[in-house]
Amino acid sequence: MNLKHWAAVVAATLAFAGTAQAQQFFRIGTGGTAGTYYPVGGMIANNVSQPGKIVVTAQATNGSLANVNAIAGGAMESGFSQSDVATWAYTGTGAFEGKPKIADLRMIANLYPESIHLVTKKGSGIKTVADLKGKRVALDEPGSGTLINARMVLAAYGVKESDIKPEYIKPNQAGDKLKDGALDAFFFVGGAPAGAIAELASGGTGIELVPLTGTQAEGLRKTNPYFSVDNIAAGTYKDVPAVQTLAVGAQWVTSAKVDTETVYQITKALFSETTQKALQAGHAKGKFITKENAVQGVGIPFHPGAEKFYKEAGLLK
Repeated sequence: MNLKHWAAVVAATLAFAGTAQAQQFFRIGTGGTAGTYYPVGGMIANNVSQPGKIVVTAQATNGSLANVNAIAGGAMESGFSQSDVATWAYTGTGAFEGKPKIADLRMIANLYPESIHLVTKKGSGIKTVADLKGKRVALDEPGSGTLINARMVLAAYGVKESDIKPEYIKPNQAGDKLKDGALDAFFFVGGAPAGAIAELASGGTGIELVPLTGTQAEGLRKTNPYFSVDNIAAGTYKDVPAVQTLAVGAQWVTSAKVDTETVYQITKALFSETTQKALQAGHAKGKFITKENAVQGVGIPFHPGAEKFYKEAGLLK
């Protein structure tokens, strides 16, 4: 290789290194494609990306637990998590009992309420959680926040897992089985309306939502303050009246190891006027993603980059 050629190769390599360094990749772990995390994550990624500086991408995953573990292991820069899962991971409680605490987990923003849906086929006769005894019930996959919440709900209403015929499948598979008559009910935790459930409701099958109310629901809230009372409005799903349930917060979390300036720029972009307009227009849950809601129901420390933004906005002292 002559000197001139060698110099050109070195120059090209340095130029490439320069651009690679300047452009950062920031992944958001979301959830299954049938849920709410995936479309919301895609909208956020598209709107907060800054070409040439920060490229934000949304990736389909198994949900909250998988995302928190991926962040801890460095496989993802950030991800969406239910508020309960994030709190358990940081404190080494709940689903993380006996496991090392994920002490580096940090908050970017609380996004929107995730409703606990208990879905049955229209006319199934299942009116309460107790009616699930002896029935075929899908609880979602291992690694999902839904599975943990479903177990908590069953226990609160005095239903053991051995009292039902449990299946551990994703909500879209559960929806197909419900439609085919191979399943009686399924749990799903996510922002309403969820695509897979909306399709079932309008696709001729027809659905009902079982309310989570009474002393059992109150008891769950007292022992687990990250649960809130939630109402799924009438007409959210075709021909389904208003129903009271419980919700957890959907939260965008990251690692303390991620660069402060990067998280600051992303948080700032999330609450810019253009992103806010796009979120409100793009998804029913987008209108909840406000800087005021972002600091509510937070059980783990804020990332310094996010904290800087909220302090500038006068939302944190």
